[in-house]
Amino acid sequence: MIRLTLLVLSSLVCVQAVFAAACPTLLDTRMENLSGEIVDFCDYSDKVILAVNTASYCGNTPQYEALESLYQRYKDKNFVIIGFPANNFGGQEPGSDEEIKEFCEVNFGVTFPMVTKSDVLGANANPIFVNLAKITGKSPQWNFHKYLIPVGGQSAESFPAFMNPLNSKLTAAIDKLVE
Repeated sequence: MIRLTLLVLSSLVCVQAVFAAACPTLLDTRMENLSGEIVDFCDYSDKVILAVNTASYCGNTPQYEALESLYQRYKDKNFVIIGFPANNFGGQEPGSDEEIKEFCEVNFGVTFPMVTKSDVLGANANPIFVNLAKITGKSPQWNFHKYLIPVGGQSAESFPAFMNPLNSKLTAAIDKLVE
């Protein structure tokens, strides 16, 4: 009985190690969402991800509407948008997580996941955006910069902040990845 228990336990440890190793470096991060719950980005490794740094008081803020439309269009096709509120550009995201959440839901009906406000540039940048900048060679230049990450999280493509999320170049890239 003891041998069987040890065998089962060591098998579980091996299975856990395999799953831990399966998470790509890009997604091997945990952050809180706007409600304070932990988001493990490894859970998204089987999805196409559009990562977007967002802000509530920016000329690009109306892109939330297009992002939500894009999310509704593709969410059943193994696709997710993740919003990363950031105050790096012009102080255009000054609010708390609670204020950001309310703003997005009330004004734009946002239902896609949003994580806690963090930096997307500089020494304190969140690890996801640090890795995305390394992979693509492009850091966000303004609010609503977009990174499209294929299933498996081994690469990414960068799209500029001023590009509407419903632009045919972005939707064609998504179409290729979700087919």
